[in-house]
Amino acid sequence: MSQISLGSAKPRLSFWQIWNMSFGFLGIQFGFALQNANVSRIFETLGASKDELPILWLAAPVTGLLVQPIVGYYSDRTWHEKWGRRRPFFAVGAILATLALFAMPNSTALWMAVIMLWLMDASINISMEPFRAFVGDMLPNEQRTSGFAMQSFFIGIGAIVASALPYMLTNWFGVSNVAAEGSIPDSVRWSFYLGGIAYFLAVMWTVLKTKEYPPDDIEKLREENASKGVFTGLAESFMGIFQMPKTMVQLSFVQFFSWFALFAMWIYTTSAVTSHVYNTSDPTSEIYNEGADWVGICFAIYNGVAALVAFLLPVVAKRLSRRITHLLALFCGGIGLLSIFFVQDPNLLLVSMIGVGIAWASILSMPYAMLSSILPADKMGYYMGVFNFFIVIPQIVAAGILGFLLKNFFGNVSIYALVLGGISLFIAGLLCLIVQDNEVAIDFAKDKK
Repeated sequence: MSQISLGSAKPRLSFWQIWNMSFGFLGIQFGFALQNANVSRIFETLGASKDELPILWLAAPVTGLLVQPIVGYYSDRTWHEKWGRRRPFFAVGAILATLALFAMPNSTALWMAVIMLWLMDASINISMEPFRAFVGDMLPNEQRTSGFAMQSFFIGIGAIVASALPYMLTNWFGVSNVAAEGSIPDSVRWSFYLGGIAYFLAVMWTVLKTKEYPPDDIEKLREENASKGVFTGLAESFMGIFQMPKTMVQLSFVQFFSWFALFAMWIYTTSAVTSHVYNTSDPTSEIYNEGADWVGICFAIYNGVAALVAFLLPVVAKRLSRRITHLLALFCGGIGLLSIFFVQDPNLLLVSMIGVGIAWASILSMPYAMLSSILPADKMGYYMGVFNFFIVIPQIVAAGILGFLLKNFFGNVSIYALVLGGISLFIAGLLCLIVQDNEVAIDFAKDKK
């Protein structure tokens, strides 16, 4: 790869170059998938009630709110001759996340599990946030949809395996799936150990196999870093929400309702499925743990669908536009979540997950493809970090109101959280119509060189 600057015209990268620069997301999604599919299970096992789950999950979005813009800001201002701009953050995040994944399933009390969620989420965000800016750094505008689609593919593959790990360990390898009251089953424990190893290896593959373009003026970058202290950087990071380009503002509304729905799903699917489909709320029972494992399979299915759909999205977007493609995908997700209310056969949950998977693939790529086309190259990480406020703010809102709504209006019946999530995805889809996208030609097939 030639050493051109970020401000120069970027060459088109080959299929395998995009593959290598995206491969780290396979590991990152191991961490997130294990978190999404198992944290509510761990909390309930350690004694949490249904209406407490959203508040306990609050650690994840608050951590993202603090970490993502800061990491984005400082990754823009980092350059090392050997390690580059984003890759130092990939490596540090991978080391910390691996340690957190090893520690999480060894929690012996609810407060310990909450602290581990804070640490795990912060560590994963250190790696993940610069990956979004990496696509803008490395690819010309016409290849960015392909770059984000490749990330979505690896996110899907990583999540398939990670979500299904407790089920596979139990049913294929005979690892115990139940434990005494207040203890985490070995199937969950070993899933986190394997996930930590996968996380580290995948991210380090990208670190070692990809070279980055240097900034236009390295000396200017160093002077800026020397003149600005830590607190100045933090203030600039959080003030960015008031300086967003118009398209970014429009996309922020779409993101808000999309991620409100996702957070509702991650928090409450285990509780909803075990109570609504398996008719149990006892986390020590065999039937509860069977249902919780099946939720992992459901999450694996929606991520598998996302991995496949990721490659179709650029083709559809070329014909229909990116915003209409995103609208249709979000509607599919809304139908998928709403349909769970009518399901009694666990196998039919897999059909519901098809719609969720289509939405997930688009959420992971289309907003970022639209956003990256209007952002300046030297502030790509900064604005991606600010944009992620609209991932974490809706999660904070969800954590603050879902438990209250369920307890006071829905009799603490978890399935209604998924219904609210489905409605939220429909609203997000309709809001795509207000987005003004700087559309460019999209041709993924040409990247396979």
